[in-house]
Order: sequence, then structure tokens, then C-alpha cells
Amino acid sequence: MPDIKHFDPDEALDRVVRLFWQHGAATTSIQAVATATGLNRSSLYATFGGKRELYLAALRRYLRDHSERAFRFLAEDGRGLPAVRAFFDGLIELRCAGPYAGWGCMVVNAHAGQERADPEVRALLERHHGQLRDAMRGALEVARGEGELGPGADVEAAAEVLALLAYGVNLRSRAGADAAVLRRTVGVALASLG
Repeated sequence: MPDIKHFDPDEALDRVVRLFWQHGAATTSIQAVATATGLNRSSLYATFGGKRELYLAALRRYLRDHSERAFRFLAEDGRGLPAVRAFFDGLIELRCAGPYAGWGCMVVNAHAGQERADPEVRALLERHHGQLRDAMRGALEVARGEGELGPGADVEAAAEVLALLAYGVNLRSRAGADAAVLRRTVGVALASLG
């Protein structure tokens, strides 16, 4: 008779994402995961594998549900610099207010944590960076077409700068930076492109 799961693996993984996002992989024990999900260790191992596999599944879920969705909105917005400003406004709002305030970004946290030593984690982080940079580049291409960029603006370099600025916003918000300060910084960066 097949083993029947008496829990929803998707709901459990959502809880695991929040746990790793808030606390990081290094400081989150399997016991903490079991407590947060209400599952015993054997159910966790049977469903997800060990802690490494569980972390990778959580990071992939975070990328799918948070990062990639935001990148799609930015890439499809079609407004140029106003789209980039809206992206940063939403990012700052999410990072500085509401239930996830002070958590930063799970991706940025992974860049700063021990988990970055794992080749599979590094590959996911690199893919994330490429998607963020490409979304920024797409918005900047629209901005160039609308005449919003200064003459001779280097779209490739500017996209990289904006991606790094997004990482900085995430990192500074985790450290408790004020939303108004972050908005002002982003405003100066965007003004320098025009």
C-alpha cells in the first residue's frame, strides 16, 4: 500500500521558505524546520531529502514566487524609468514594512551566508543575478527609446549598477535602514541616468 502524505508539501515548503529567508540556512536546524512545519524529521526527509535539498527547494520556491515574478513585472511594464522606480518602490515597501520587514532578500542572504559555497546554490544565485540584470536592461532599453536616458548612457553598465543597487537595498533593509533614506538613494541613482 502506498505511503499517504497527511500534510500538504507545498504548504510545508512555504513555511520552510519563510524560515530560511528570515534566519538563513546556517542557523536554521532541522528541528527548527520540524517545529515550524509541524512535521517530524522522517516526514521531512522522506518528502524533501536532507537539509541541503530542503534549502535548495526553498530557494527555488523563493526565486519562483518572489524574484521571478517581480522581474517579469519589470520586464513587461513598458514604461522605462518609471517602471524601474516602481520596482524599487515596491522593493523598499516590502523590505521595510509588513510581515517580511527586516528579513532582507533570501537571495542576498544566501550571497552573504555559508550556503553560497554550495555549487548548486551559486548557480541559482548567478541565474537570479542574470534575470535581474536582464529585466533592468529591458526597462532601460525602453527608457532609451523614450529619450529618458542621457546621451551616451551605457545601458549594460547601468543595468548592472541597478542590479547591485537592488542588492544594496535588500541588505540595508535587513540592517534596519529607513525607507525614506533608501528611496532618496534610489532617486539619486535614477536621476543620474537621465
